Amino acid sequence: MSVSIQILKVEIEELKKKAAHQIKEIVFDNVETFRIKFLSRKGEIAILFEKLKEISVSEKPEAGKLLNELRNQITATFEKKLETLNQAKTESDNFVDVSLPGRTQKLGSLHPISQTMMEIEKIFYGMGFNSVVGPEIEDDFHNFTALNFPKNHPARDMQDTFFINEDILLRTHTTSVQIRAMELDKPPMRIIMPGRVYRNEAISSRSYCLFHQVDGVYIDKKVSMADLKGTLVSFAKQFYGSSIKYKIRPSYFPFTEPSLEMDITCFLCKGNGCKICKHSGWLEILGAGMIHPNVYKSVGINKNEWNGFAFGMGIERITLLRMGIDDIRMLYENDVRMLQQLA
Repeated sequence: MSVSIQILKVEIEELKKKAAHQIKEIVFDNVETFRIKFLSRKGEIAILFEKLKEISVSEKPEAGKLLNELRNQITATFEKKLETLNQAKTESDNFVDVSLPGRTQKLGSLHPISQTMMEIEKIFYGMGFNSVVGPEIEDDFHNFTALNFPKNHPARDMQDTFFINEDILLRTHTTSVQIRAMELDKPPMRIIMPGRVYRNEAISSRSYCLFHQVDGVYIDKKVSMADLKGTLVSFAKQFYGSSIKYKIRPSYFPFTEPSLEMDITCFLCKGNGCKICKHSGWLEILGAGMIHPNVYKSVGINKNEWNGFAFGMGIERITLLRMGIDDIRMLYENDVRMLQQLA
């Protein structure tokens, strides 16, 4: 059954009006619905094109022209509507309502280790110490030999070392900076040496392959154990609180003689005993001692004219205890959620 061009013209006008009305109603939510309904391969315009088969040969050119004009007109109107919608969205996105309260900027914070390190440094600066740094890649002389660790001596087994070659290694303590400072500057000196150190240890909740230390040295004439005790007690009371109790007990380090370790009452359980202090009520916070004569000899300082003390402490353990963290690995995972809680 054939279709006359007059009937096709009526259907084209009806579809044109229908599309024009629905284009006015288009929003972002129904854009695709309109495209499928009118402009897709099975849409209403495509259905009209199918009727070309039923148009007589003489009327097909005119009918084809009318259908193409219809499709082009609806497509152009549709695309113009899309452009208007996109422009409105852009203007909306860029709109600033000056009556709204301002958005608070999220500020960064220092890492917990940096916070602890800076607080320790501030205390020692107040006691007249200066800060020096040294290389993390060190040689055997500065890391061991000059600190009275003889070759093949059992004391070297106290530290598991990352060796780069036979003589070069990743420093195992910041005490190596003490040797470099004593080589460059002659006494008197009062310095601290903060930095990162490395030990070849199994990673667990209590140990890591890298950590941070603060070492200190005070060399002058007539420096005594009393000066060492006064410095350590002053630091402990400023850092942990004036109410803490302390005890000093003998220990061993190759580069100090005599050597000692300092314990304070556990500030978590107030000395009553807890898991952190192993129910002893005490926490070991640092090691120290009078500088060994062999250390002076290794750097060319007259041990009869000068004497002094050295001390060292680990930063990670202090940080864990102060902030209530029970796993050292958390300090190195860089979990922003944890860092925000400790800011």
